[in-house]
Amino acid sequence: MDTAARIYAVALSGLLKQQVIVDNRPGAAGAIGAQAVAKSPADGYTVLMASPAEVMVSPIAGQALPYDPQKDLAPVALGGETPLAIVAYPQAAPKGLQDLIARAKAQDLKLSYGTPGNGSSMHFAGEAFKSATGLNWQHVPYKGAAPAVNDVLGGQIECVISGLPPLMQHIKAGKLTALAVTSSRRVASLPDVPSISEFPGLADSRFTNWMGIFVPQGTPQDVIDHLARAVESASADPGVAQRLQDAGWDPTVLRGSAFVNFLNDERARYTAVAKRTGIKVD
Repeated sequence: MDTAARIYAVALSGLLKQQVIVDNRPGAAGAIGAQAVAKSPADGYTVLMASPAEVMVSPIAGQALPYDPQKDLAPVALGGETPLAIVAYPQAAPKGLQDLIARAKAQDLKLSYGTPGNGSSMHFAGEAFKSATGLNWQHVPYKGAAPAVNDVLGGQIECVISGLPPLMQHIKAGKLTALAVTSSRRVASLPDVPSISEFPGLADSRFTNWMGIFVPQGTPQDVIDHLARAVESASADPGVAQRLQDAGWDPTVLRGSAFVNFLNDERARYTAVAKRTGIKVD
């Protein structure tokens, strides 16, 4: 997100004739930064670039937030998406995802998968996969992707679900086996890795990390439209698009009703998984 935000900031500074400054506010799964924007003046000068966590996943998972994402933030545009990946240490799944599922069921194996945190998008993807396959698959939450990756490399857990950036070097080096990407189609950087939609019955396990641009509720509509057009123009620049792709992002922009519909679809998917699996952040 930080890399994408900085790529957009440079492009938007030129398009808006106004310097765009990236101000990271880490903590509480992004809630601290989102609250700062939600409580800012609704004048278009303070903008939130959010992942699903700050505006959707956390409240659906039961996390108490100091703001209401749907009431306090207004959607501007989708800035891009990046898939998650299901990876395993090679000895756990030498013949791919379908073989892992079949072998685990036949031998009644108890498997474990790590994610960067309880109630994360990765946790939702893992529980949707577990529900669809009927695997005895135990979630192991970590404080970030790095310790989860370290444990799967060491064989302490069989699988990890994470965004692609912390996994790519290990996949390319053959230290981890990429079983699937959780997007609706394969990704250019891993053309031999199937998408989750290619496996029968697993279409509902499609989850991505996405970056959404939001402003405080009450921001004038003409300001929102102006910002949305600028984001769209930035992503259409070949240089910007290439930098985003190099960072692992699909720079497809949605604005207006298309972005609202996207958010509604995502919210429905996460809500359905939460109800079906009982995901809850303590």
